[in-house]
Amino acid sequence: MLTYTEISRNKTQSVLLIFVFLIVIIGLGYAFSLAYNSPGILFLAVAFSVISALISYFYADSITLAISRAKPVDRQSNQELYRIVENLCIAAGLPTPRIYIIDDSAPNAFATGRDPKHAVICFTTGILAKLDKTELEGVTAHELSHVGNYDIRFMTLVVVLVGIITLLADWFLRMSFFGGRRRSNDNEGGQIFVIVGLILAILSPIIATLIKLAVSRRREYLADASGALLTRYPEGLASALIKISNDTEPLEEANKATAHLYIVNPLKADGGNSRSWLANLFNTHPPIADRVKRLREMNV
Repeated sequence: MLTYTEISRNKTQSVLLIFVFLIVIIGLGYAFSLAYNSPGILFLAVAFSVISALISYFYADSITLAISRAKPVDRQSNQELYRIVENLCIAAGLPTPRIYIIDDSAPNAFATGRDPKHAVICFTTGILAKLDKTELEGVTAHELSHVGNYDIRFMTLVVVLVGIITLLADWFLRMSFFGGRRRSNDNEGGQIFVIVGLILAILSPIIATLIKLAVSRRREYLADASGALLTRYPEGLASALIKISNDTEPLEEANKATAHLYIVNPLKADGGNSRSWLANLFNTHPPIADRVKRLREMNV
């Protein structure tokens, strides 16, 4: 399951992502600091982004679990689930992650954390009740693939940095609307920088979000394949995906900030079954039909 090329790629991309993020923030801050003739804007933007990224990197799992209202599970409280996770971890050569449960009857699951030693797998009570053992093993193997391939680190950084870019872009836009005209009337150069800053502020969160969605979809395909190889039974995961996507009950504890983490999009009414190009462009997950088709075409 552990593809060392993929692990190395994720670690490299994590570094590149932080570098690109800082360049974007510096670009936004620089444009607006020139437009308003205030160097403090640049320093404030960079300081805010660096501090936010560090806090989120080390505490993203705790924040995610708190938002999801997840509760920890030990061996005594759910022996069967703990045994499934532990056995698959032994097969995958991974340390056993912390296990959490969300008290929600909608079936779903996700993994988070910054590396395998600090990983968490979270299941809803609905998925434990509605899936059989082979299906639950398929879901667990899928989430362990995210852990082993360091997807959890990369996706945590993507979400955090996209959120910060969106927040700062909104802040810069508000500055432009409320104070831009007064400041930019001083000279023609100021007007140009305001226009450039506005373009960056508008486009940055859109581009960042599309990157997040594209990266998330790609990693779902990879985790499906790796999970199927781990269990040697692709049909278990395929059947689980069908059951989860066909369940129309909304996951109340999910939101746009955490939706990409789940094995199936918990927010879409169609459960990820839409074939529309436009709908799938802004979907955090690939279409379920495509995922199931790929799984059933695997020879393991």
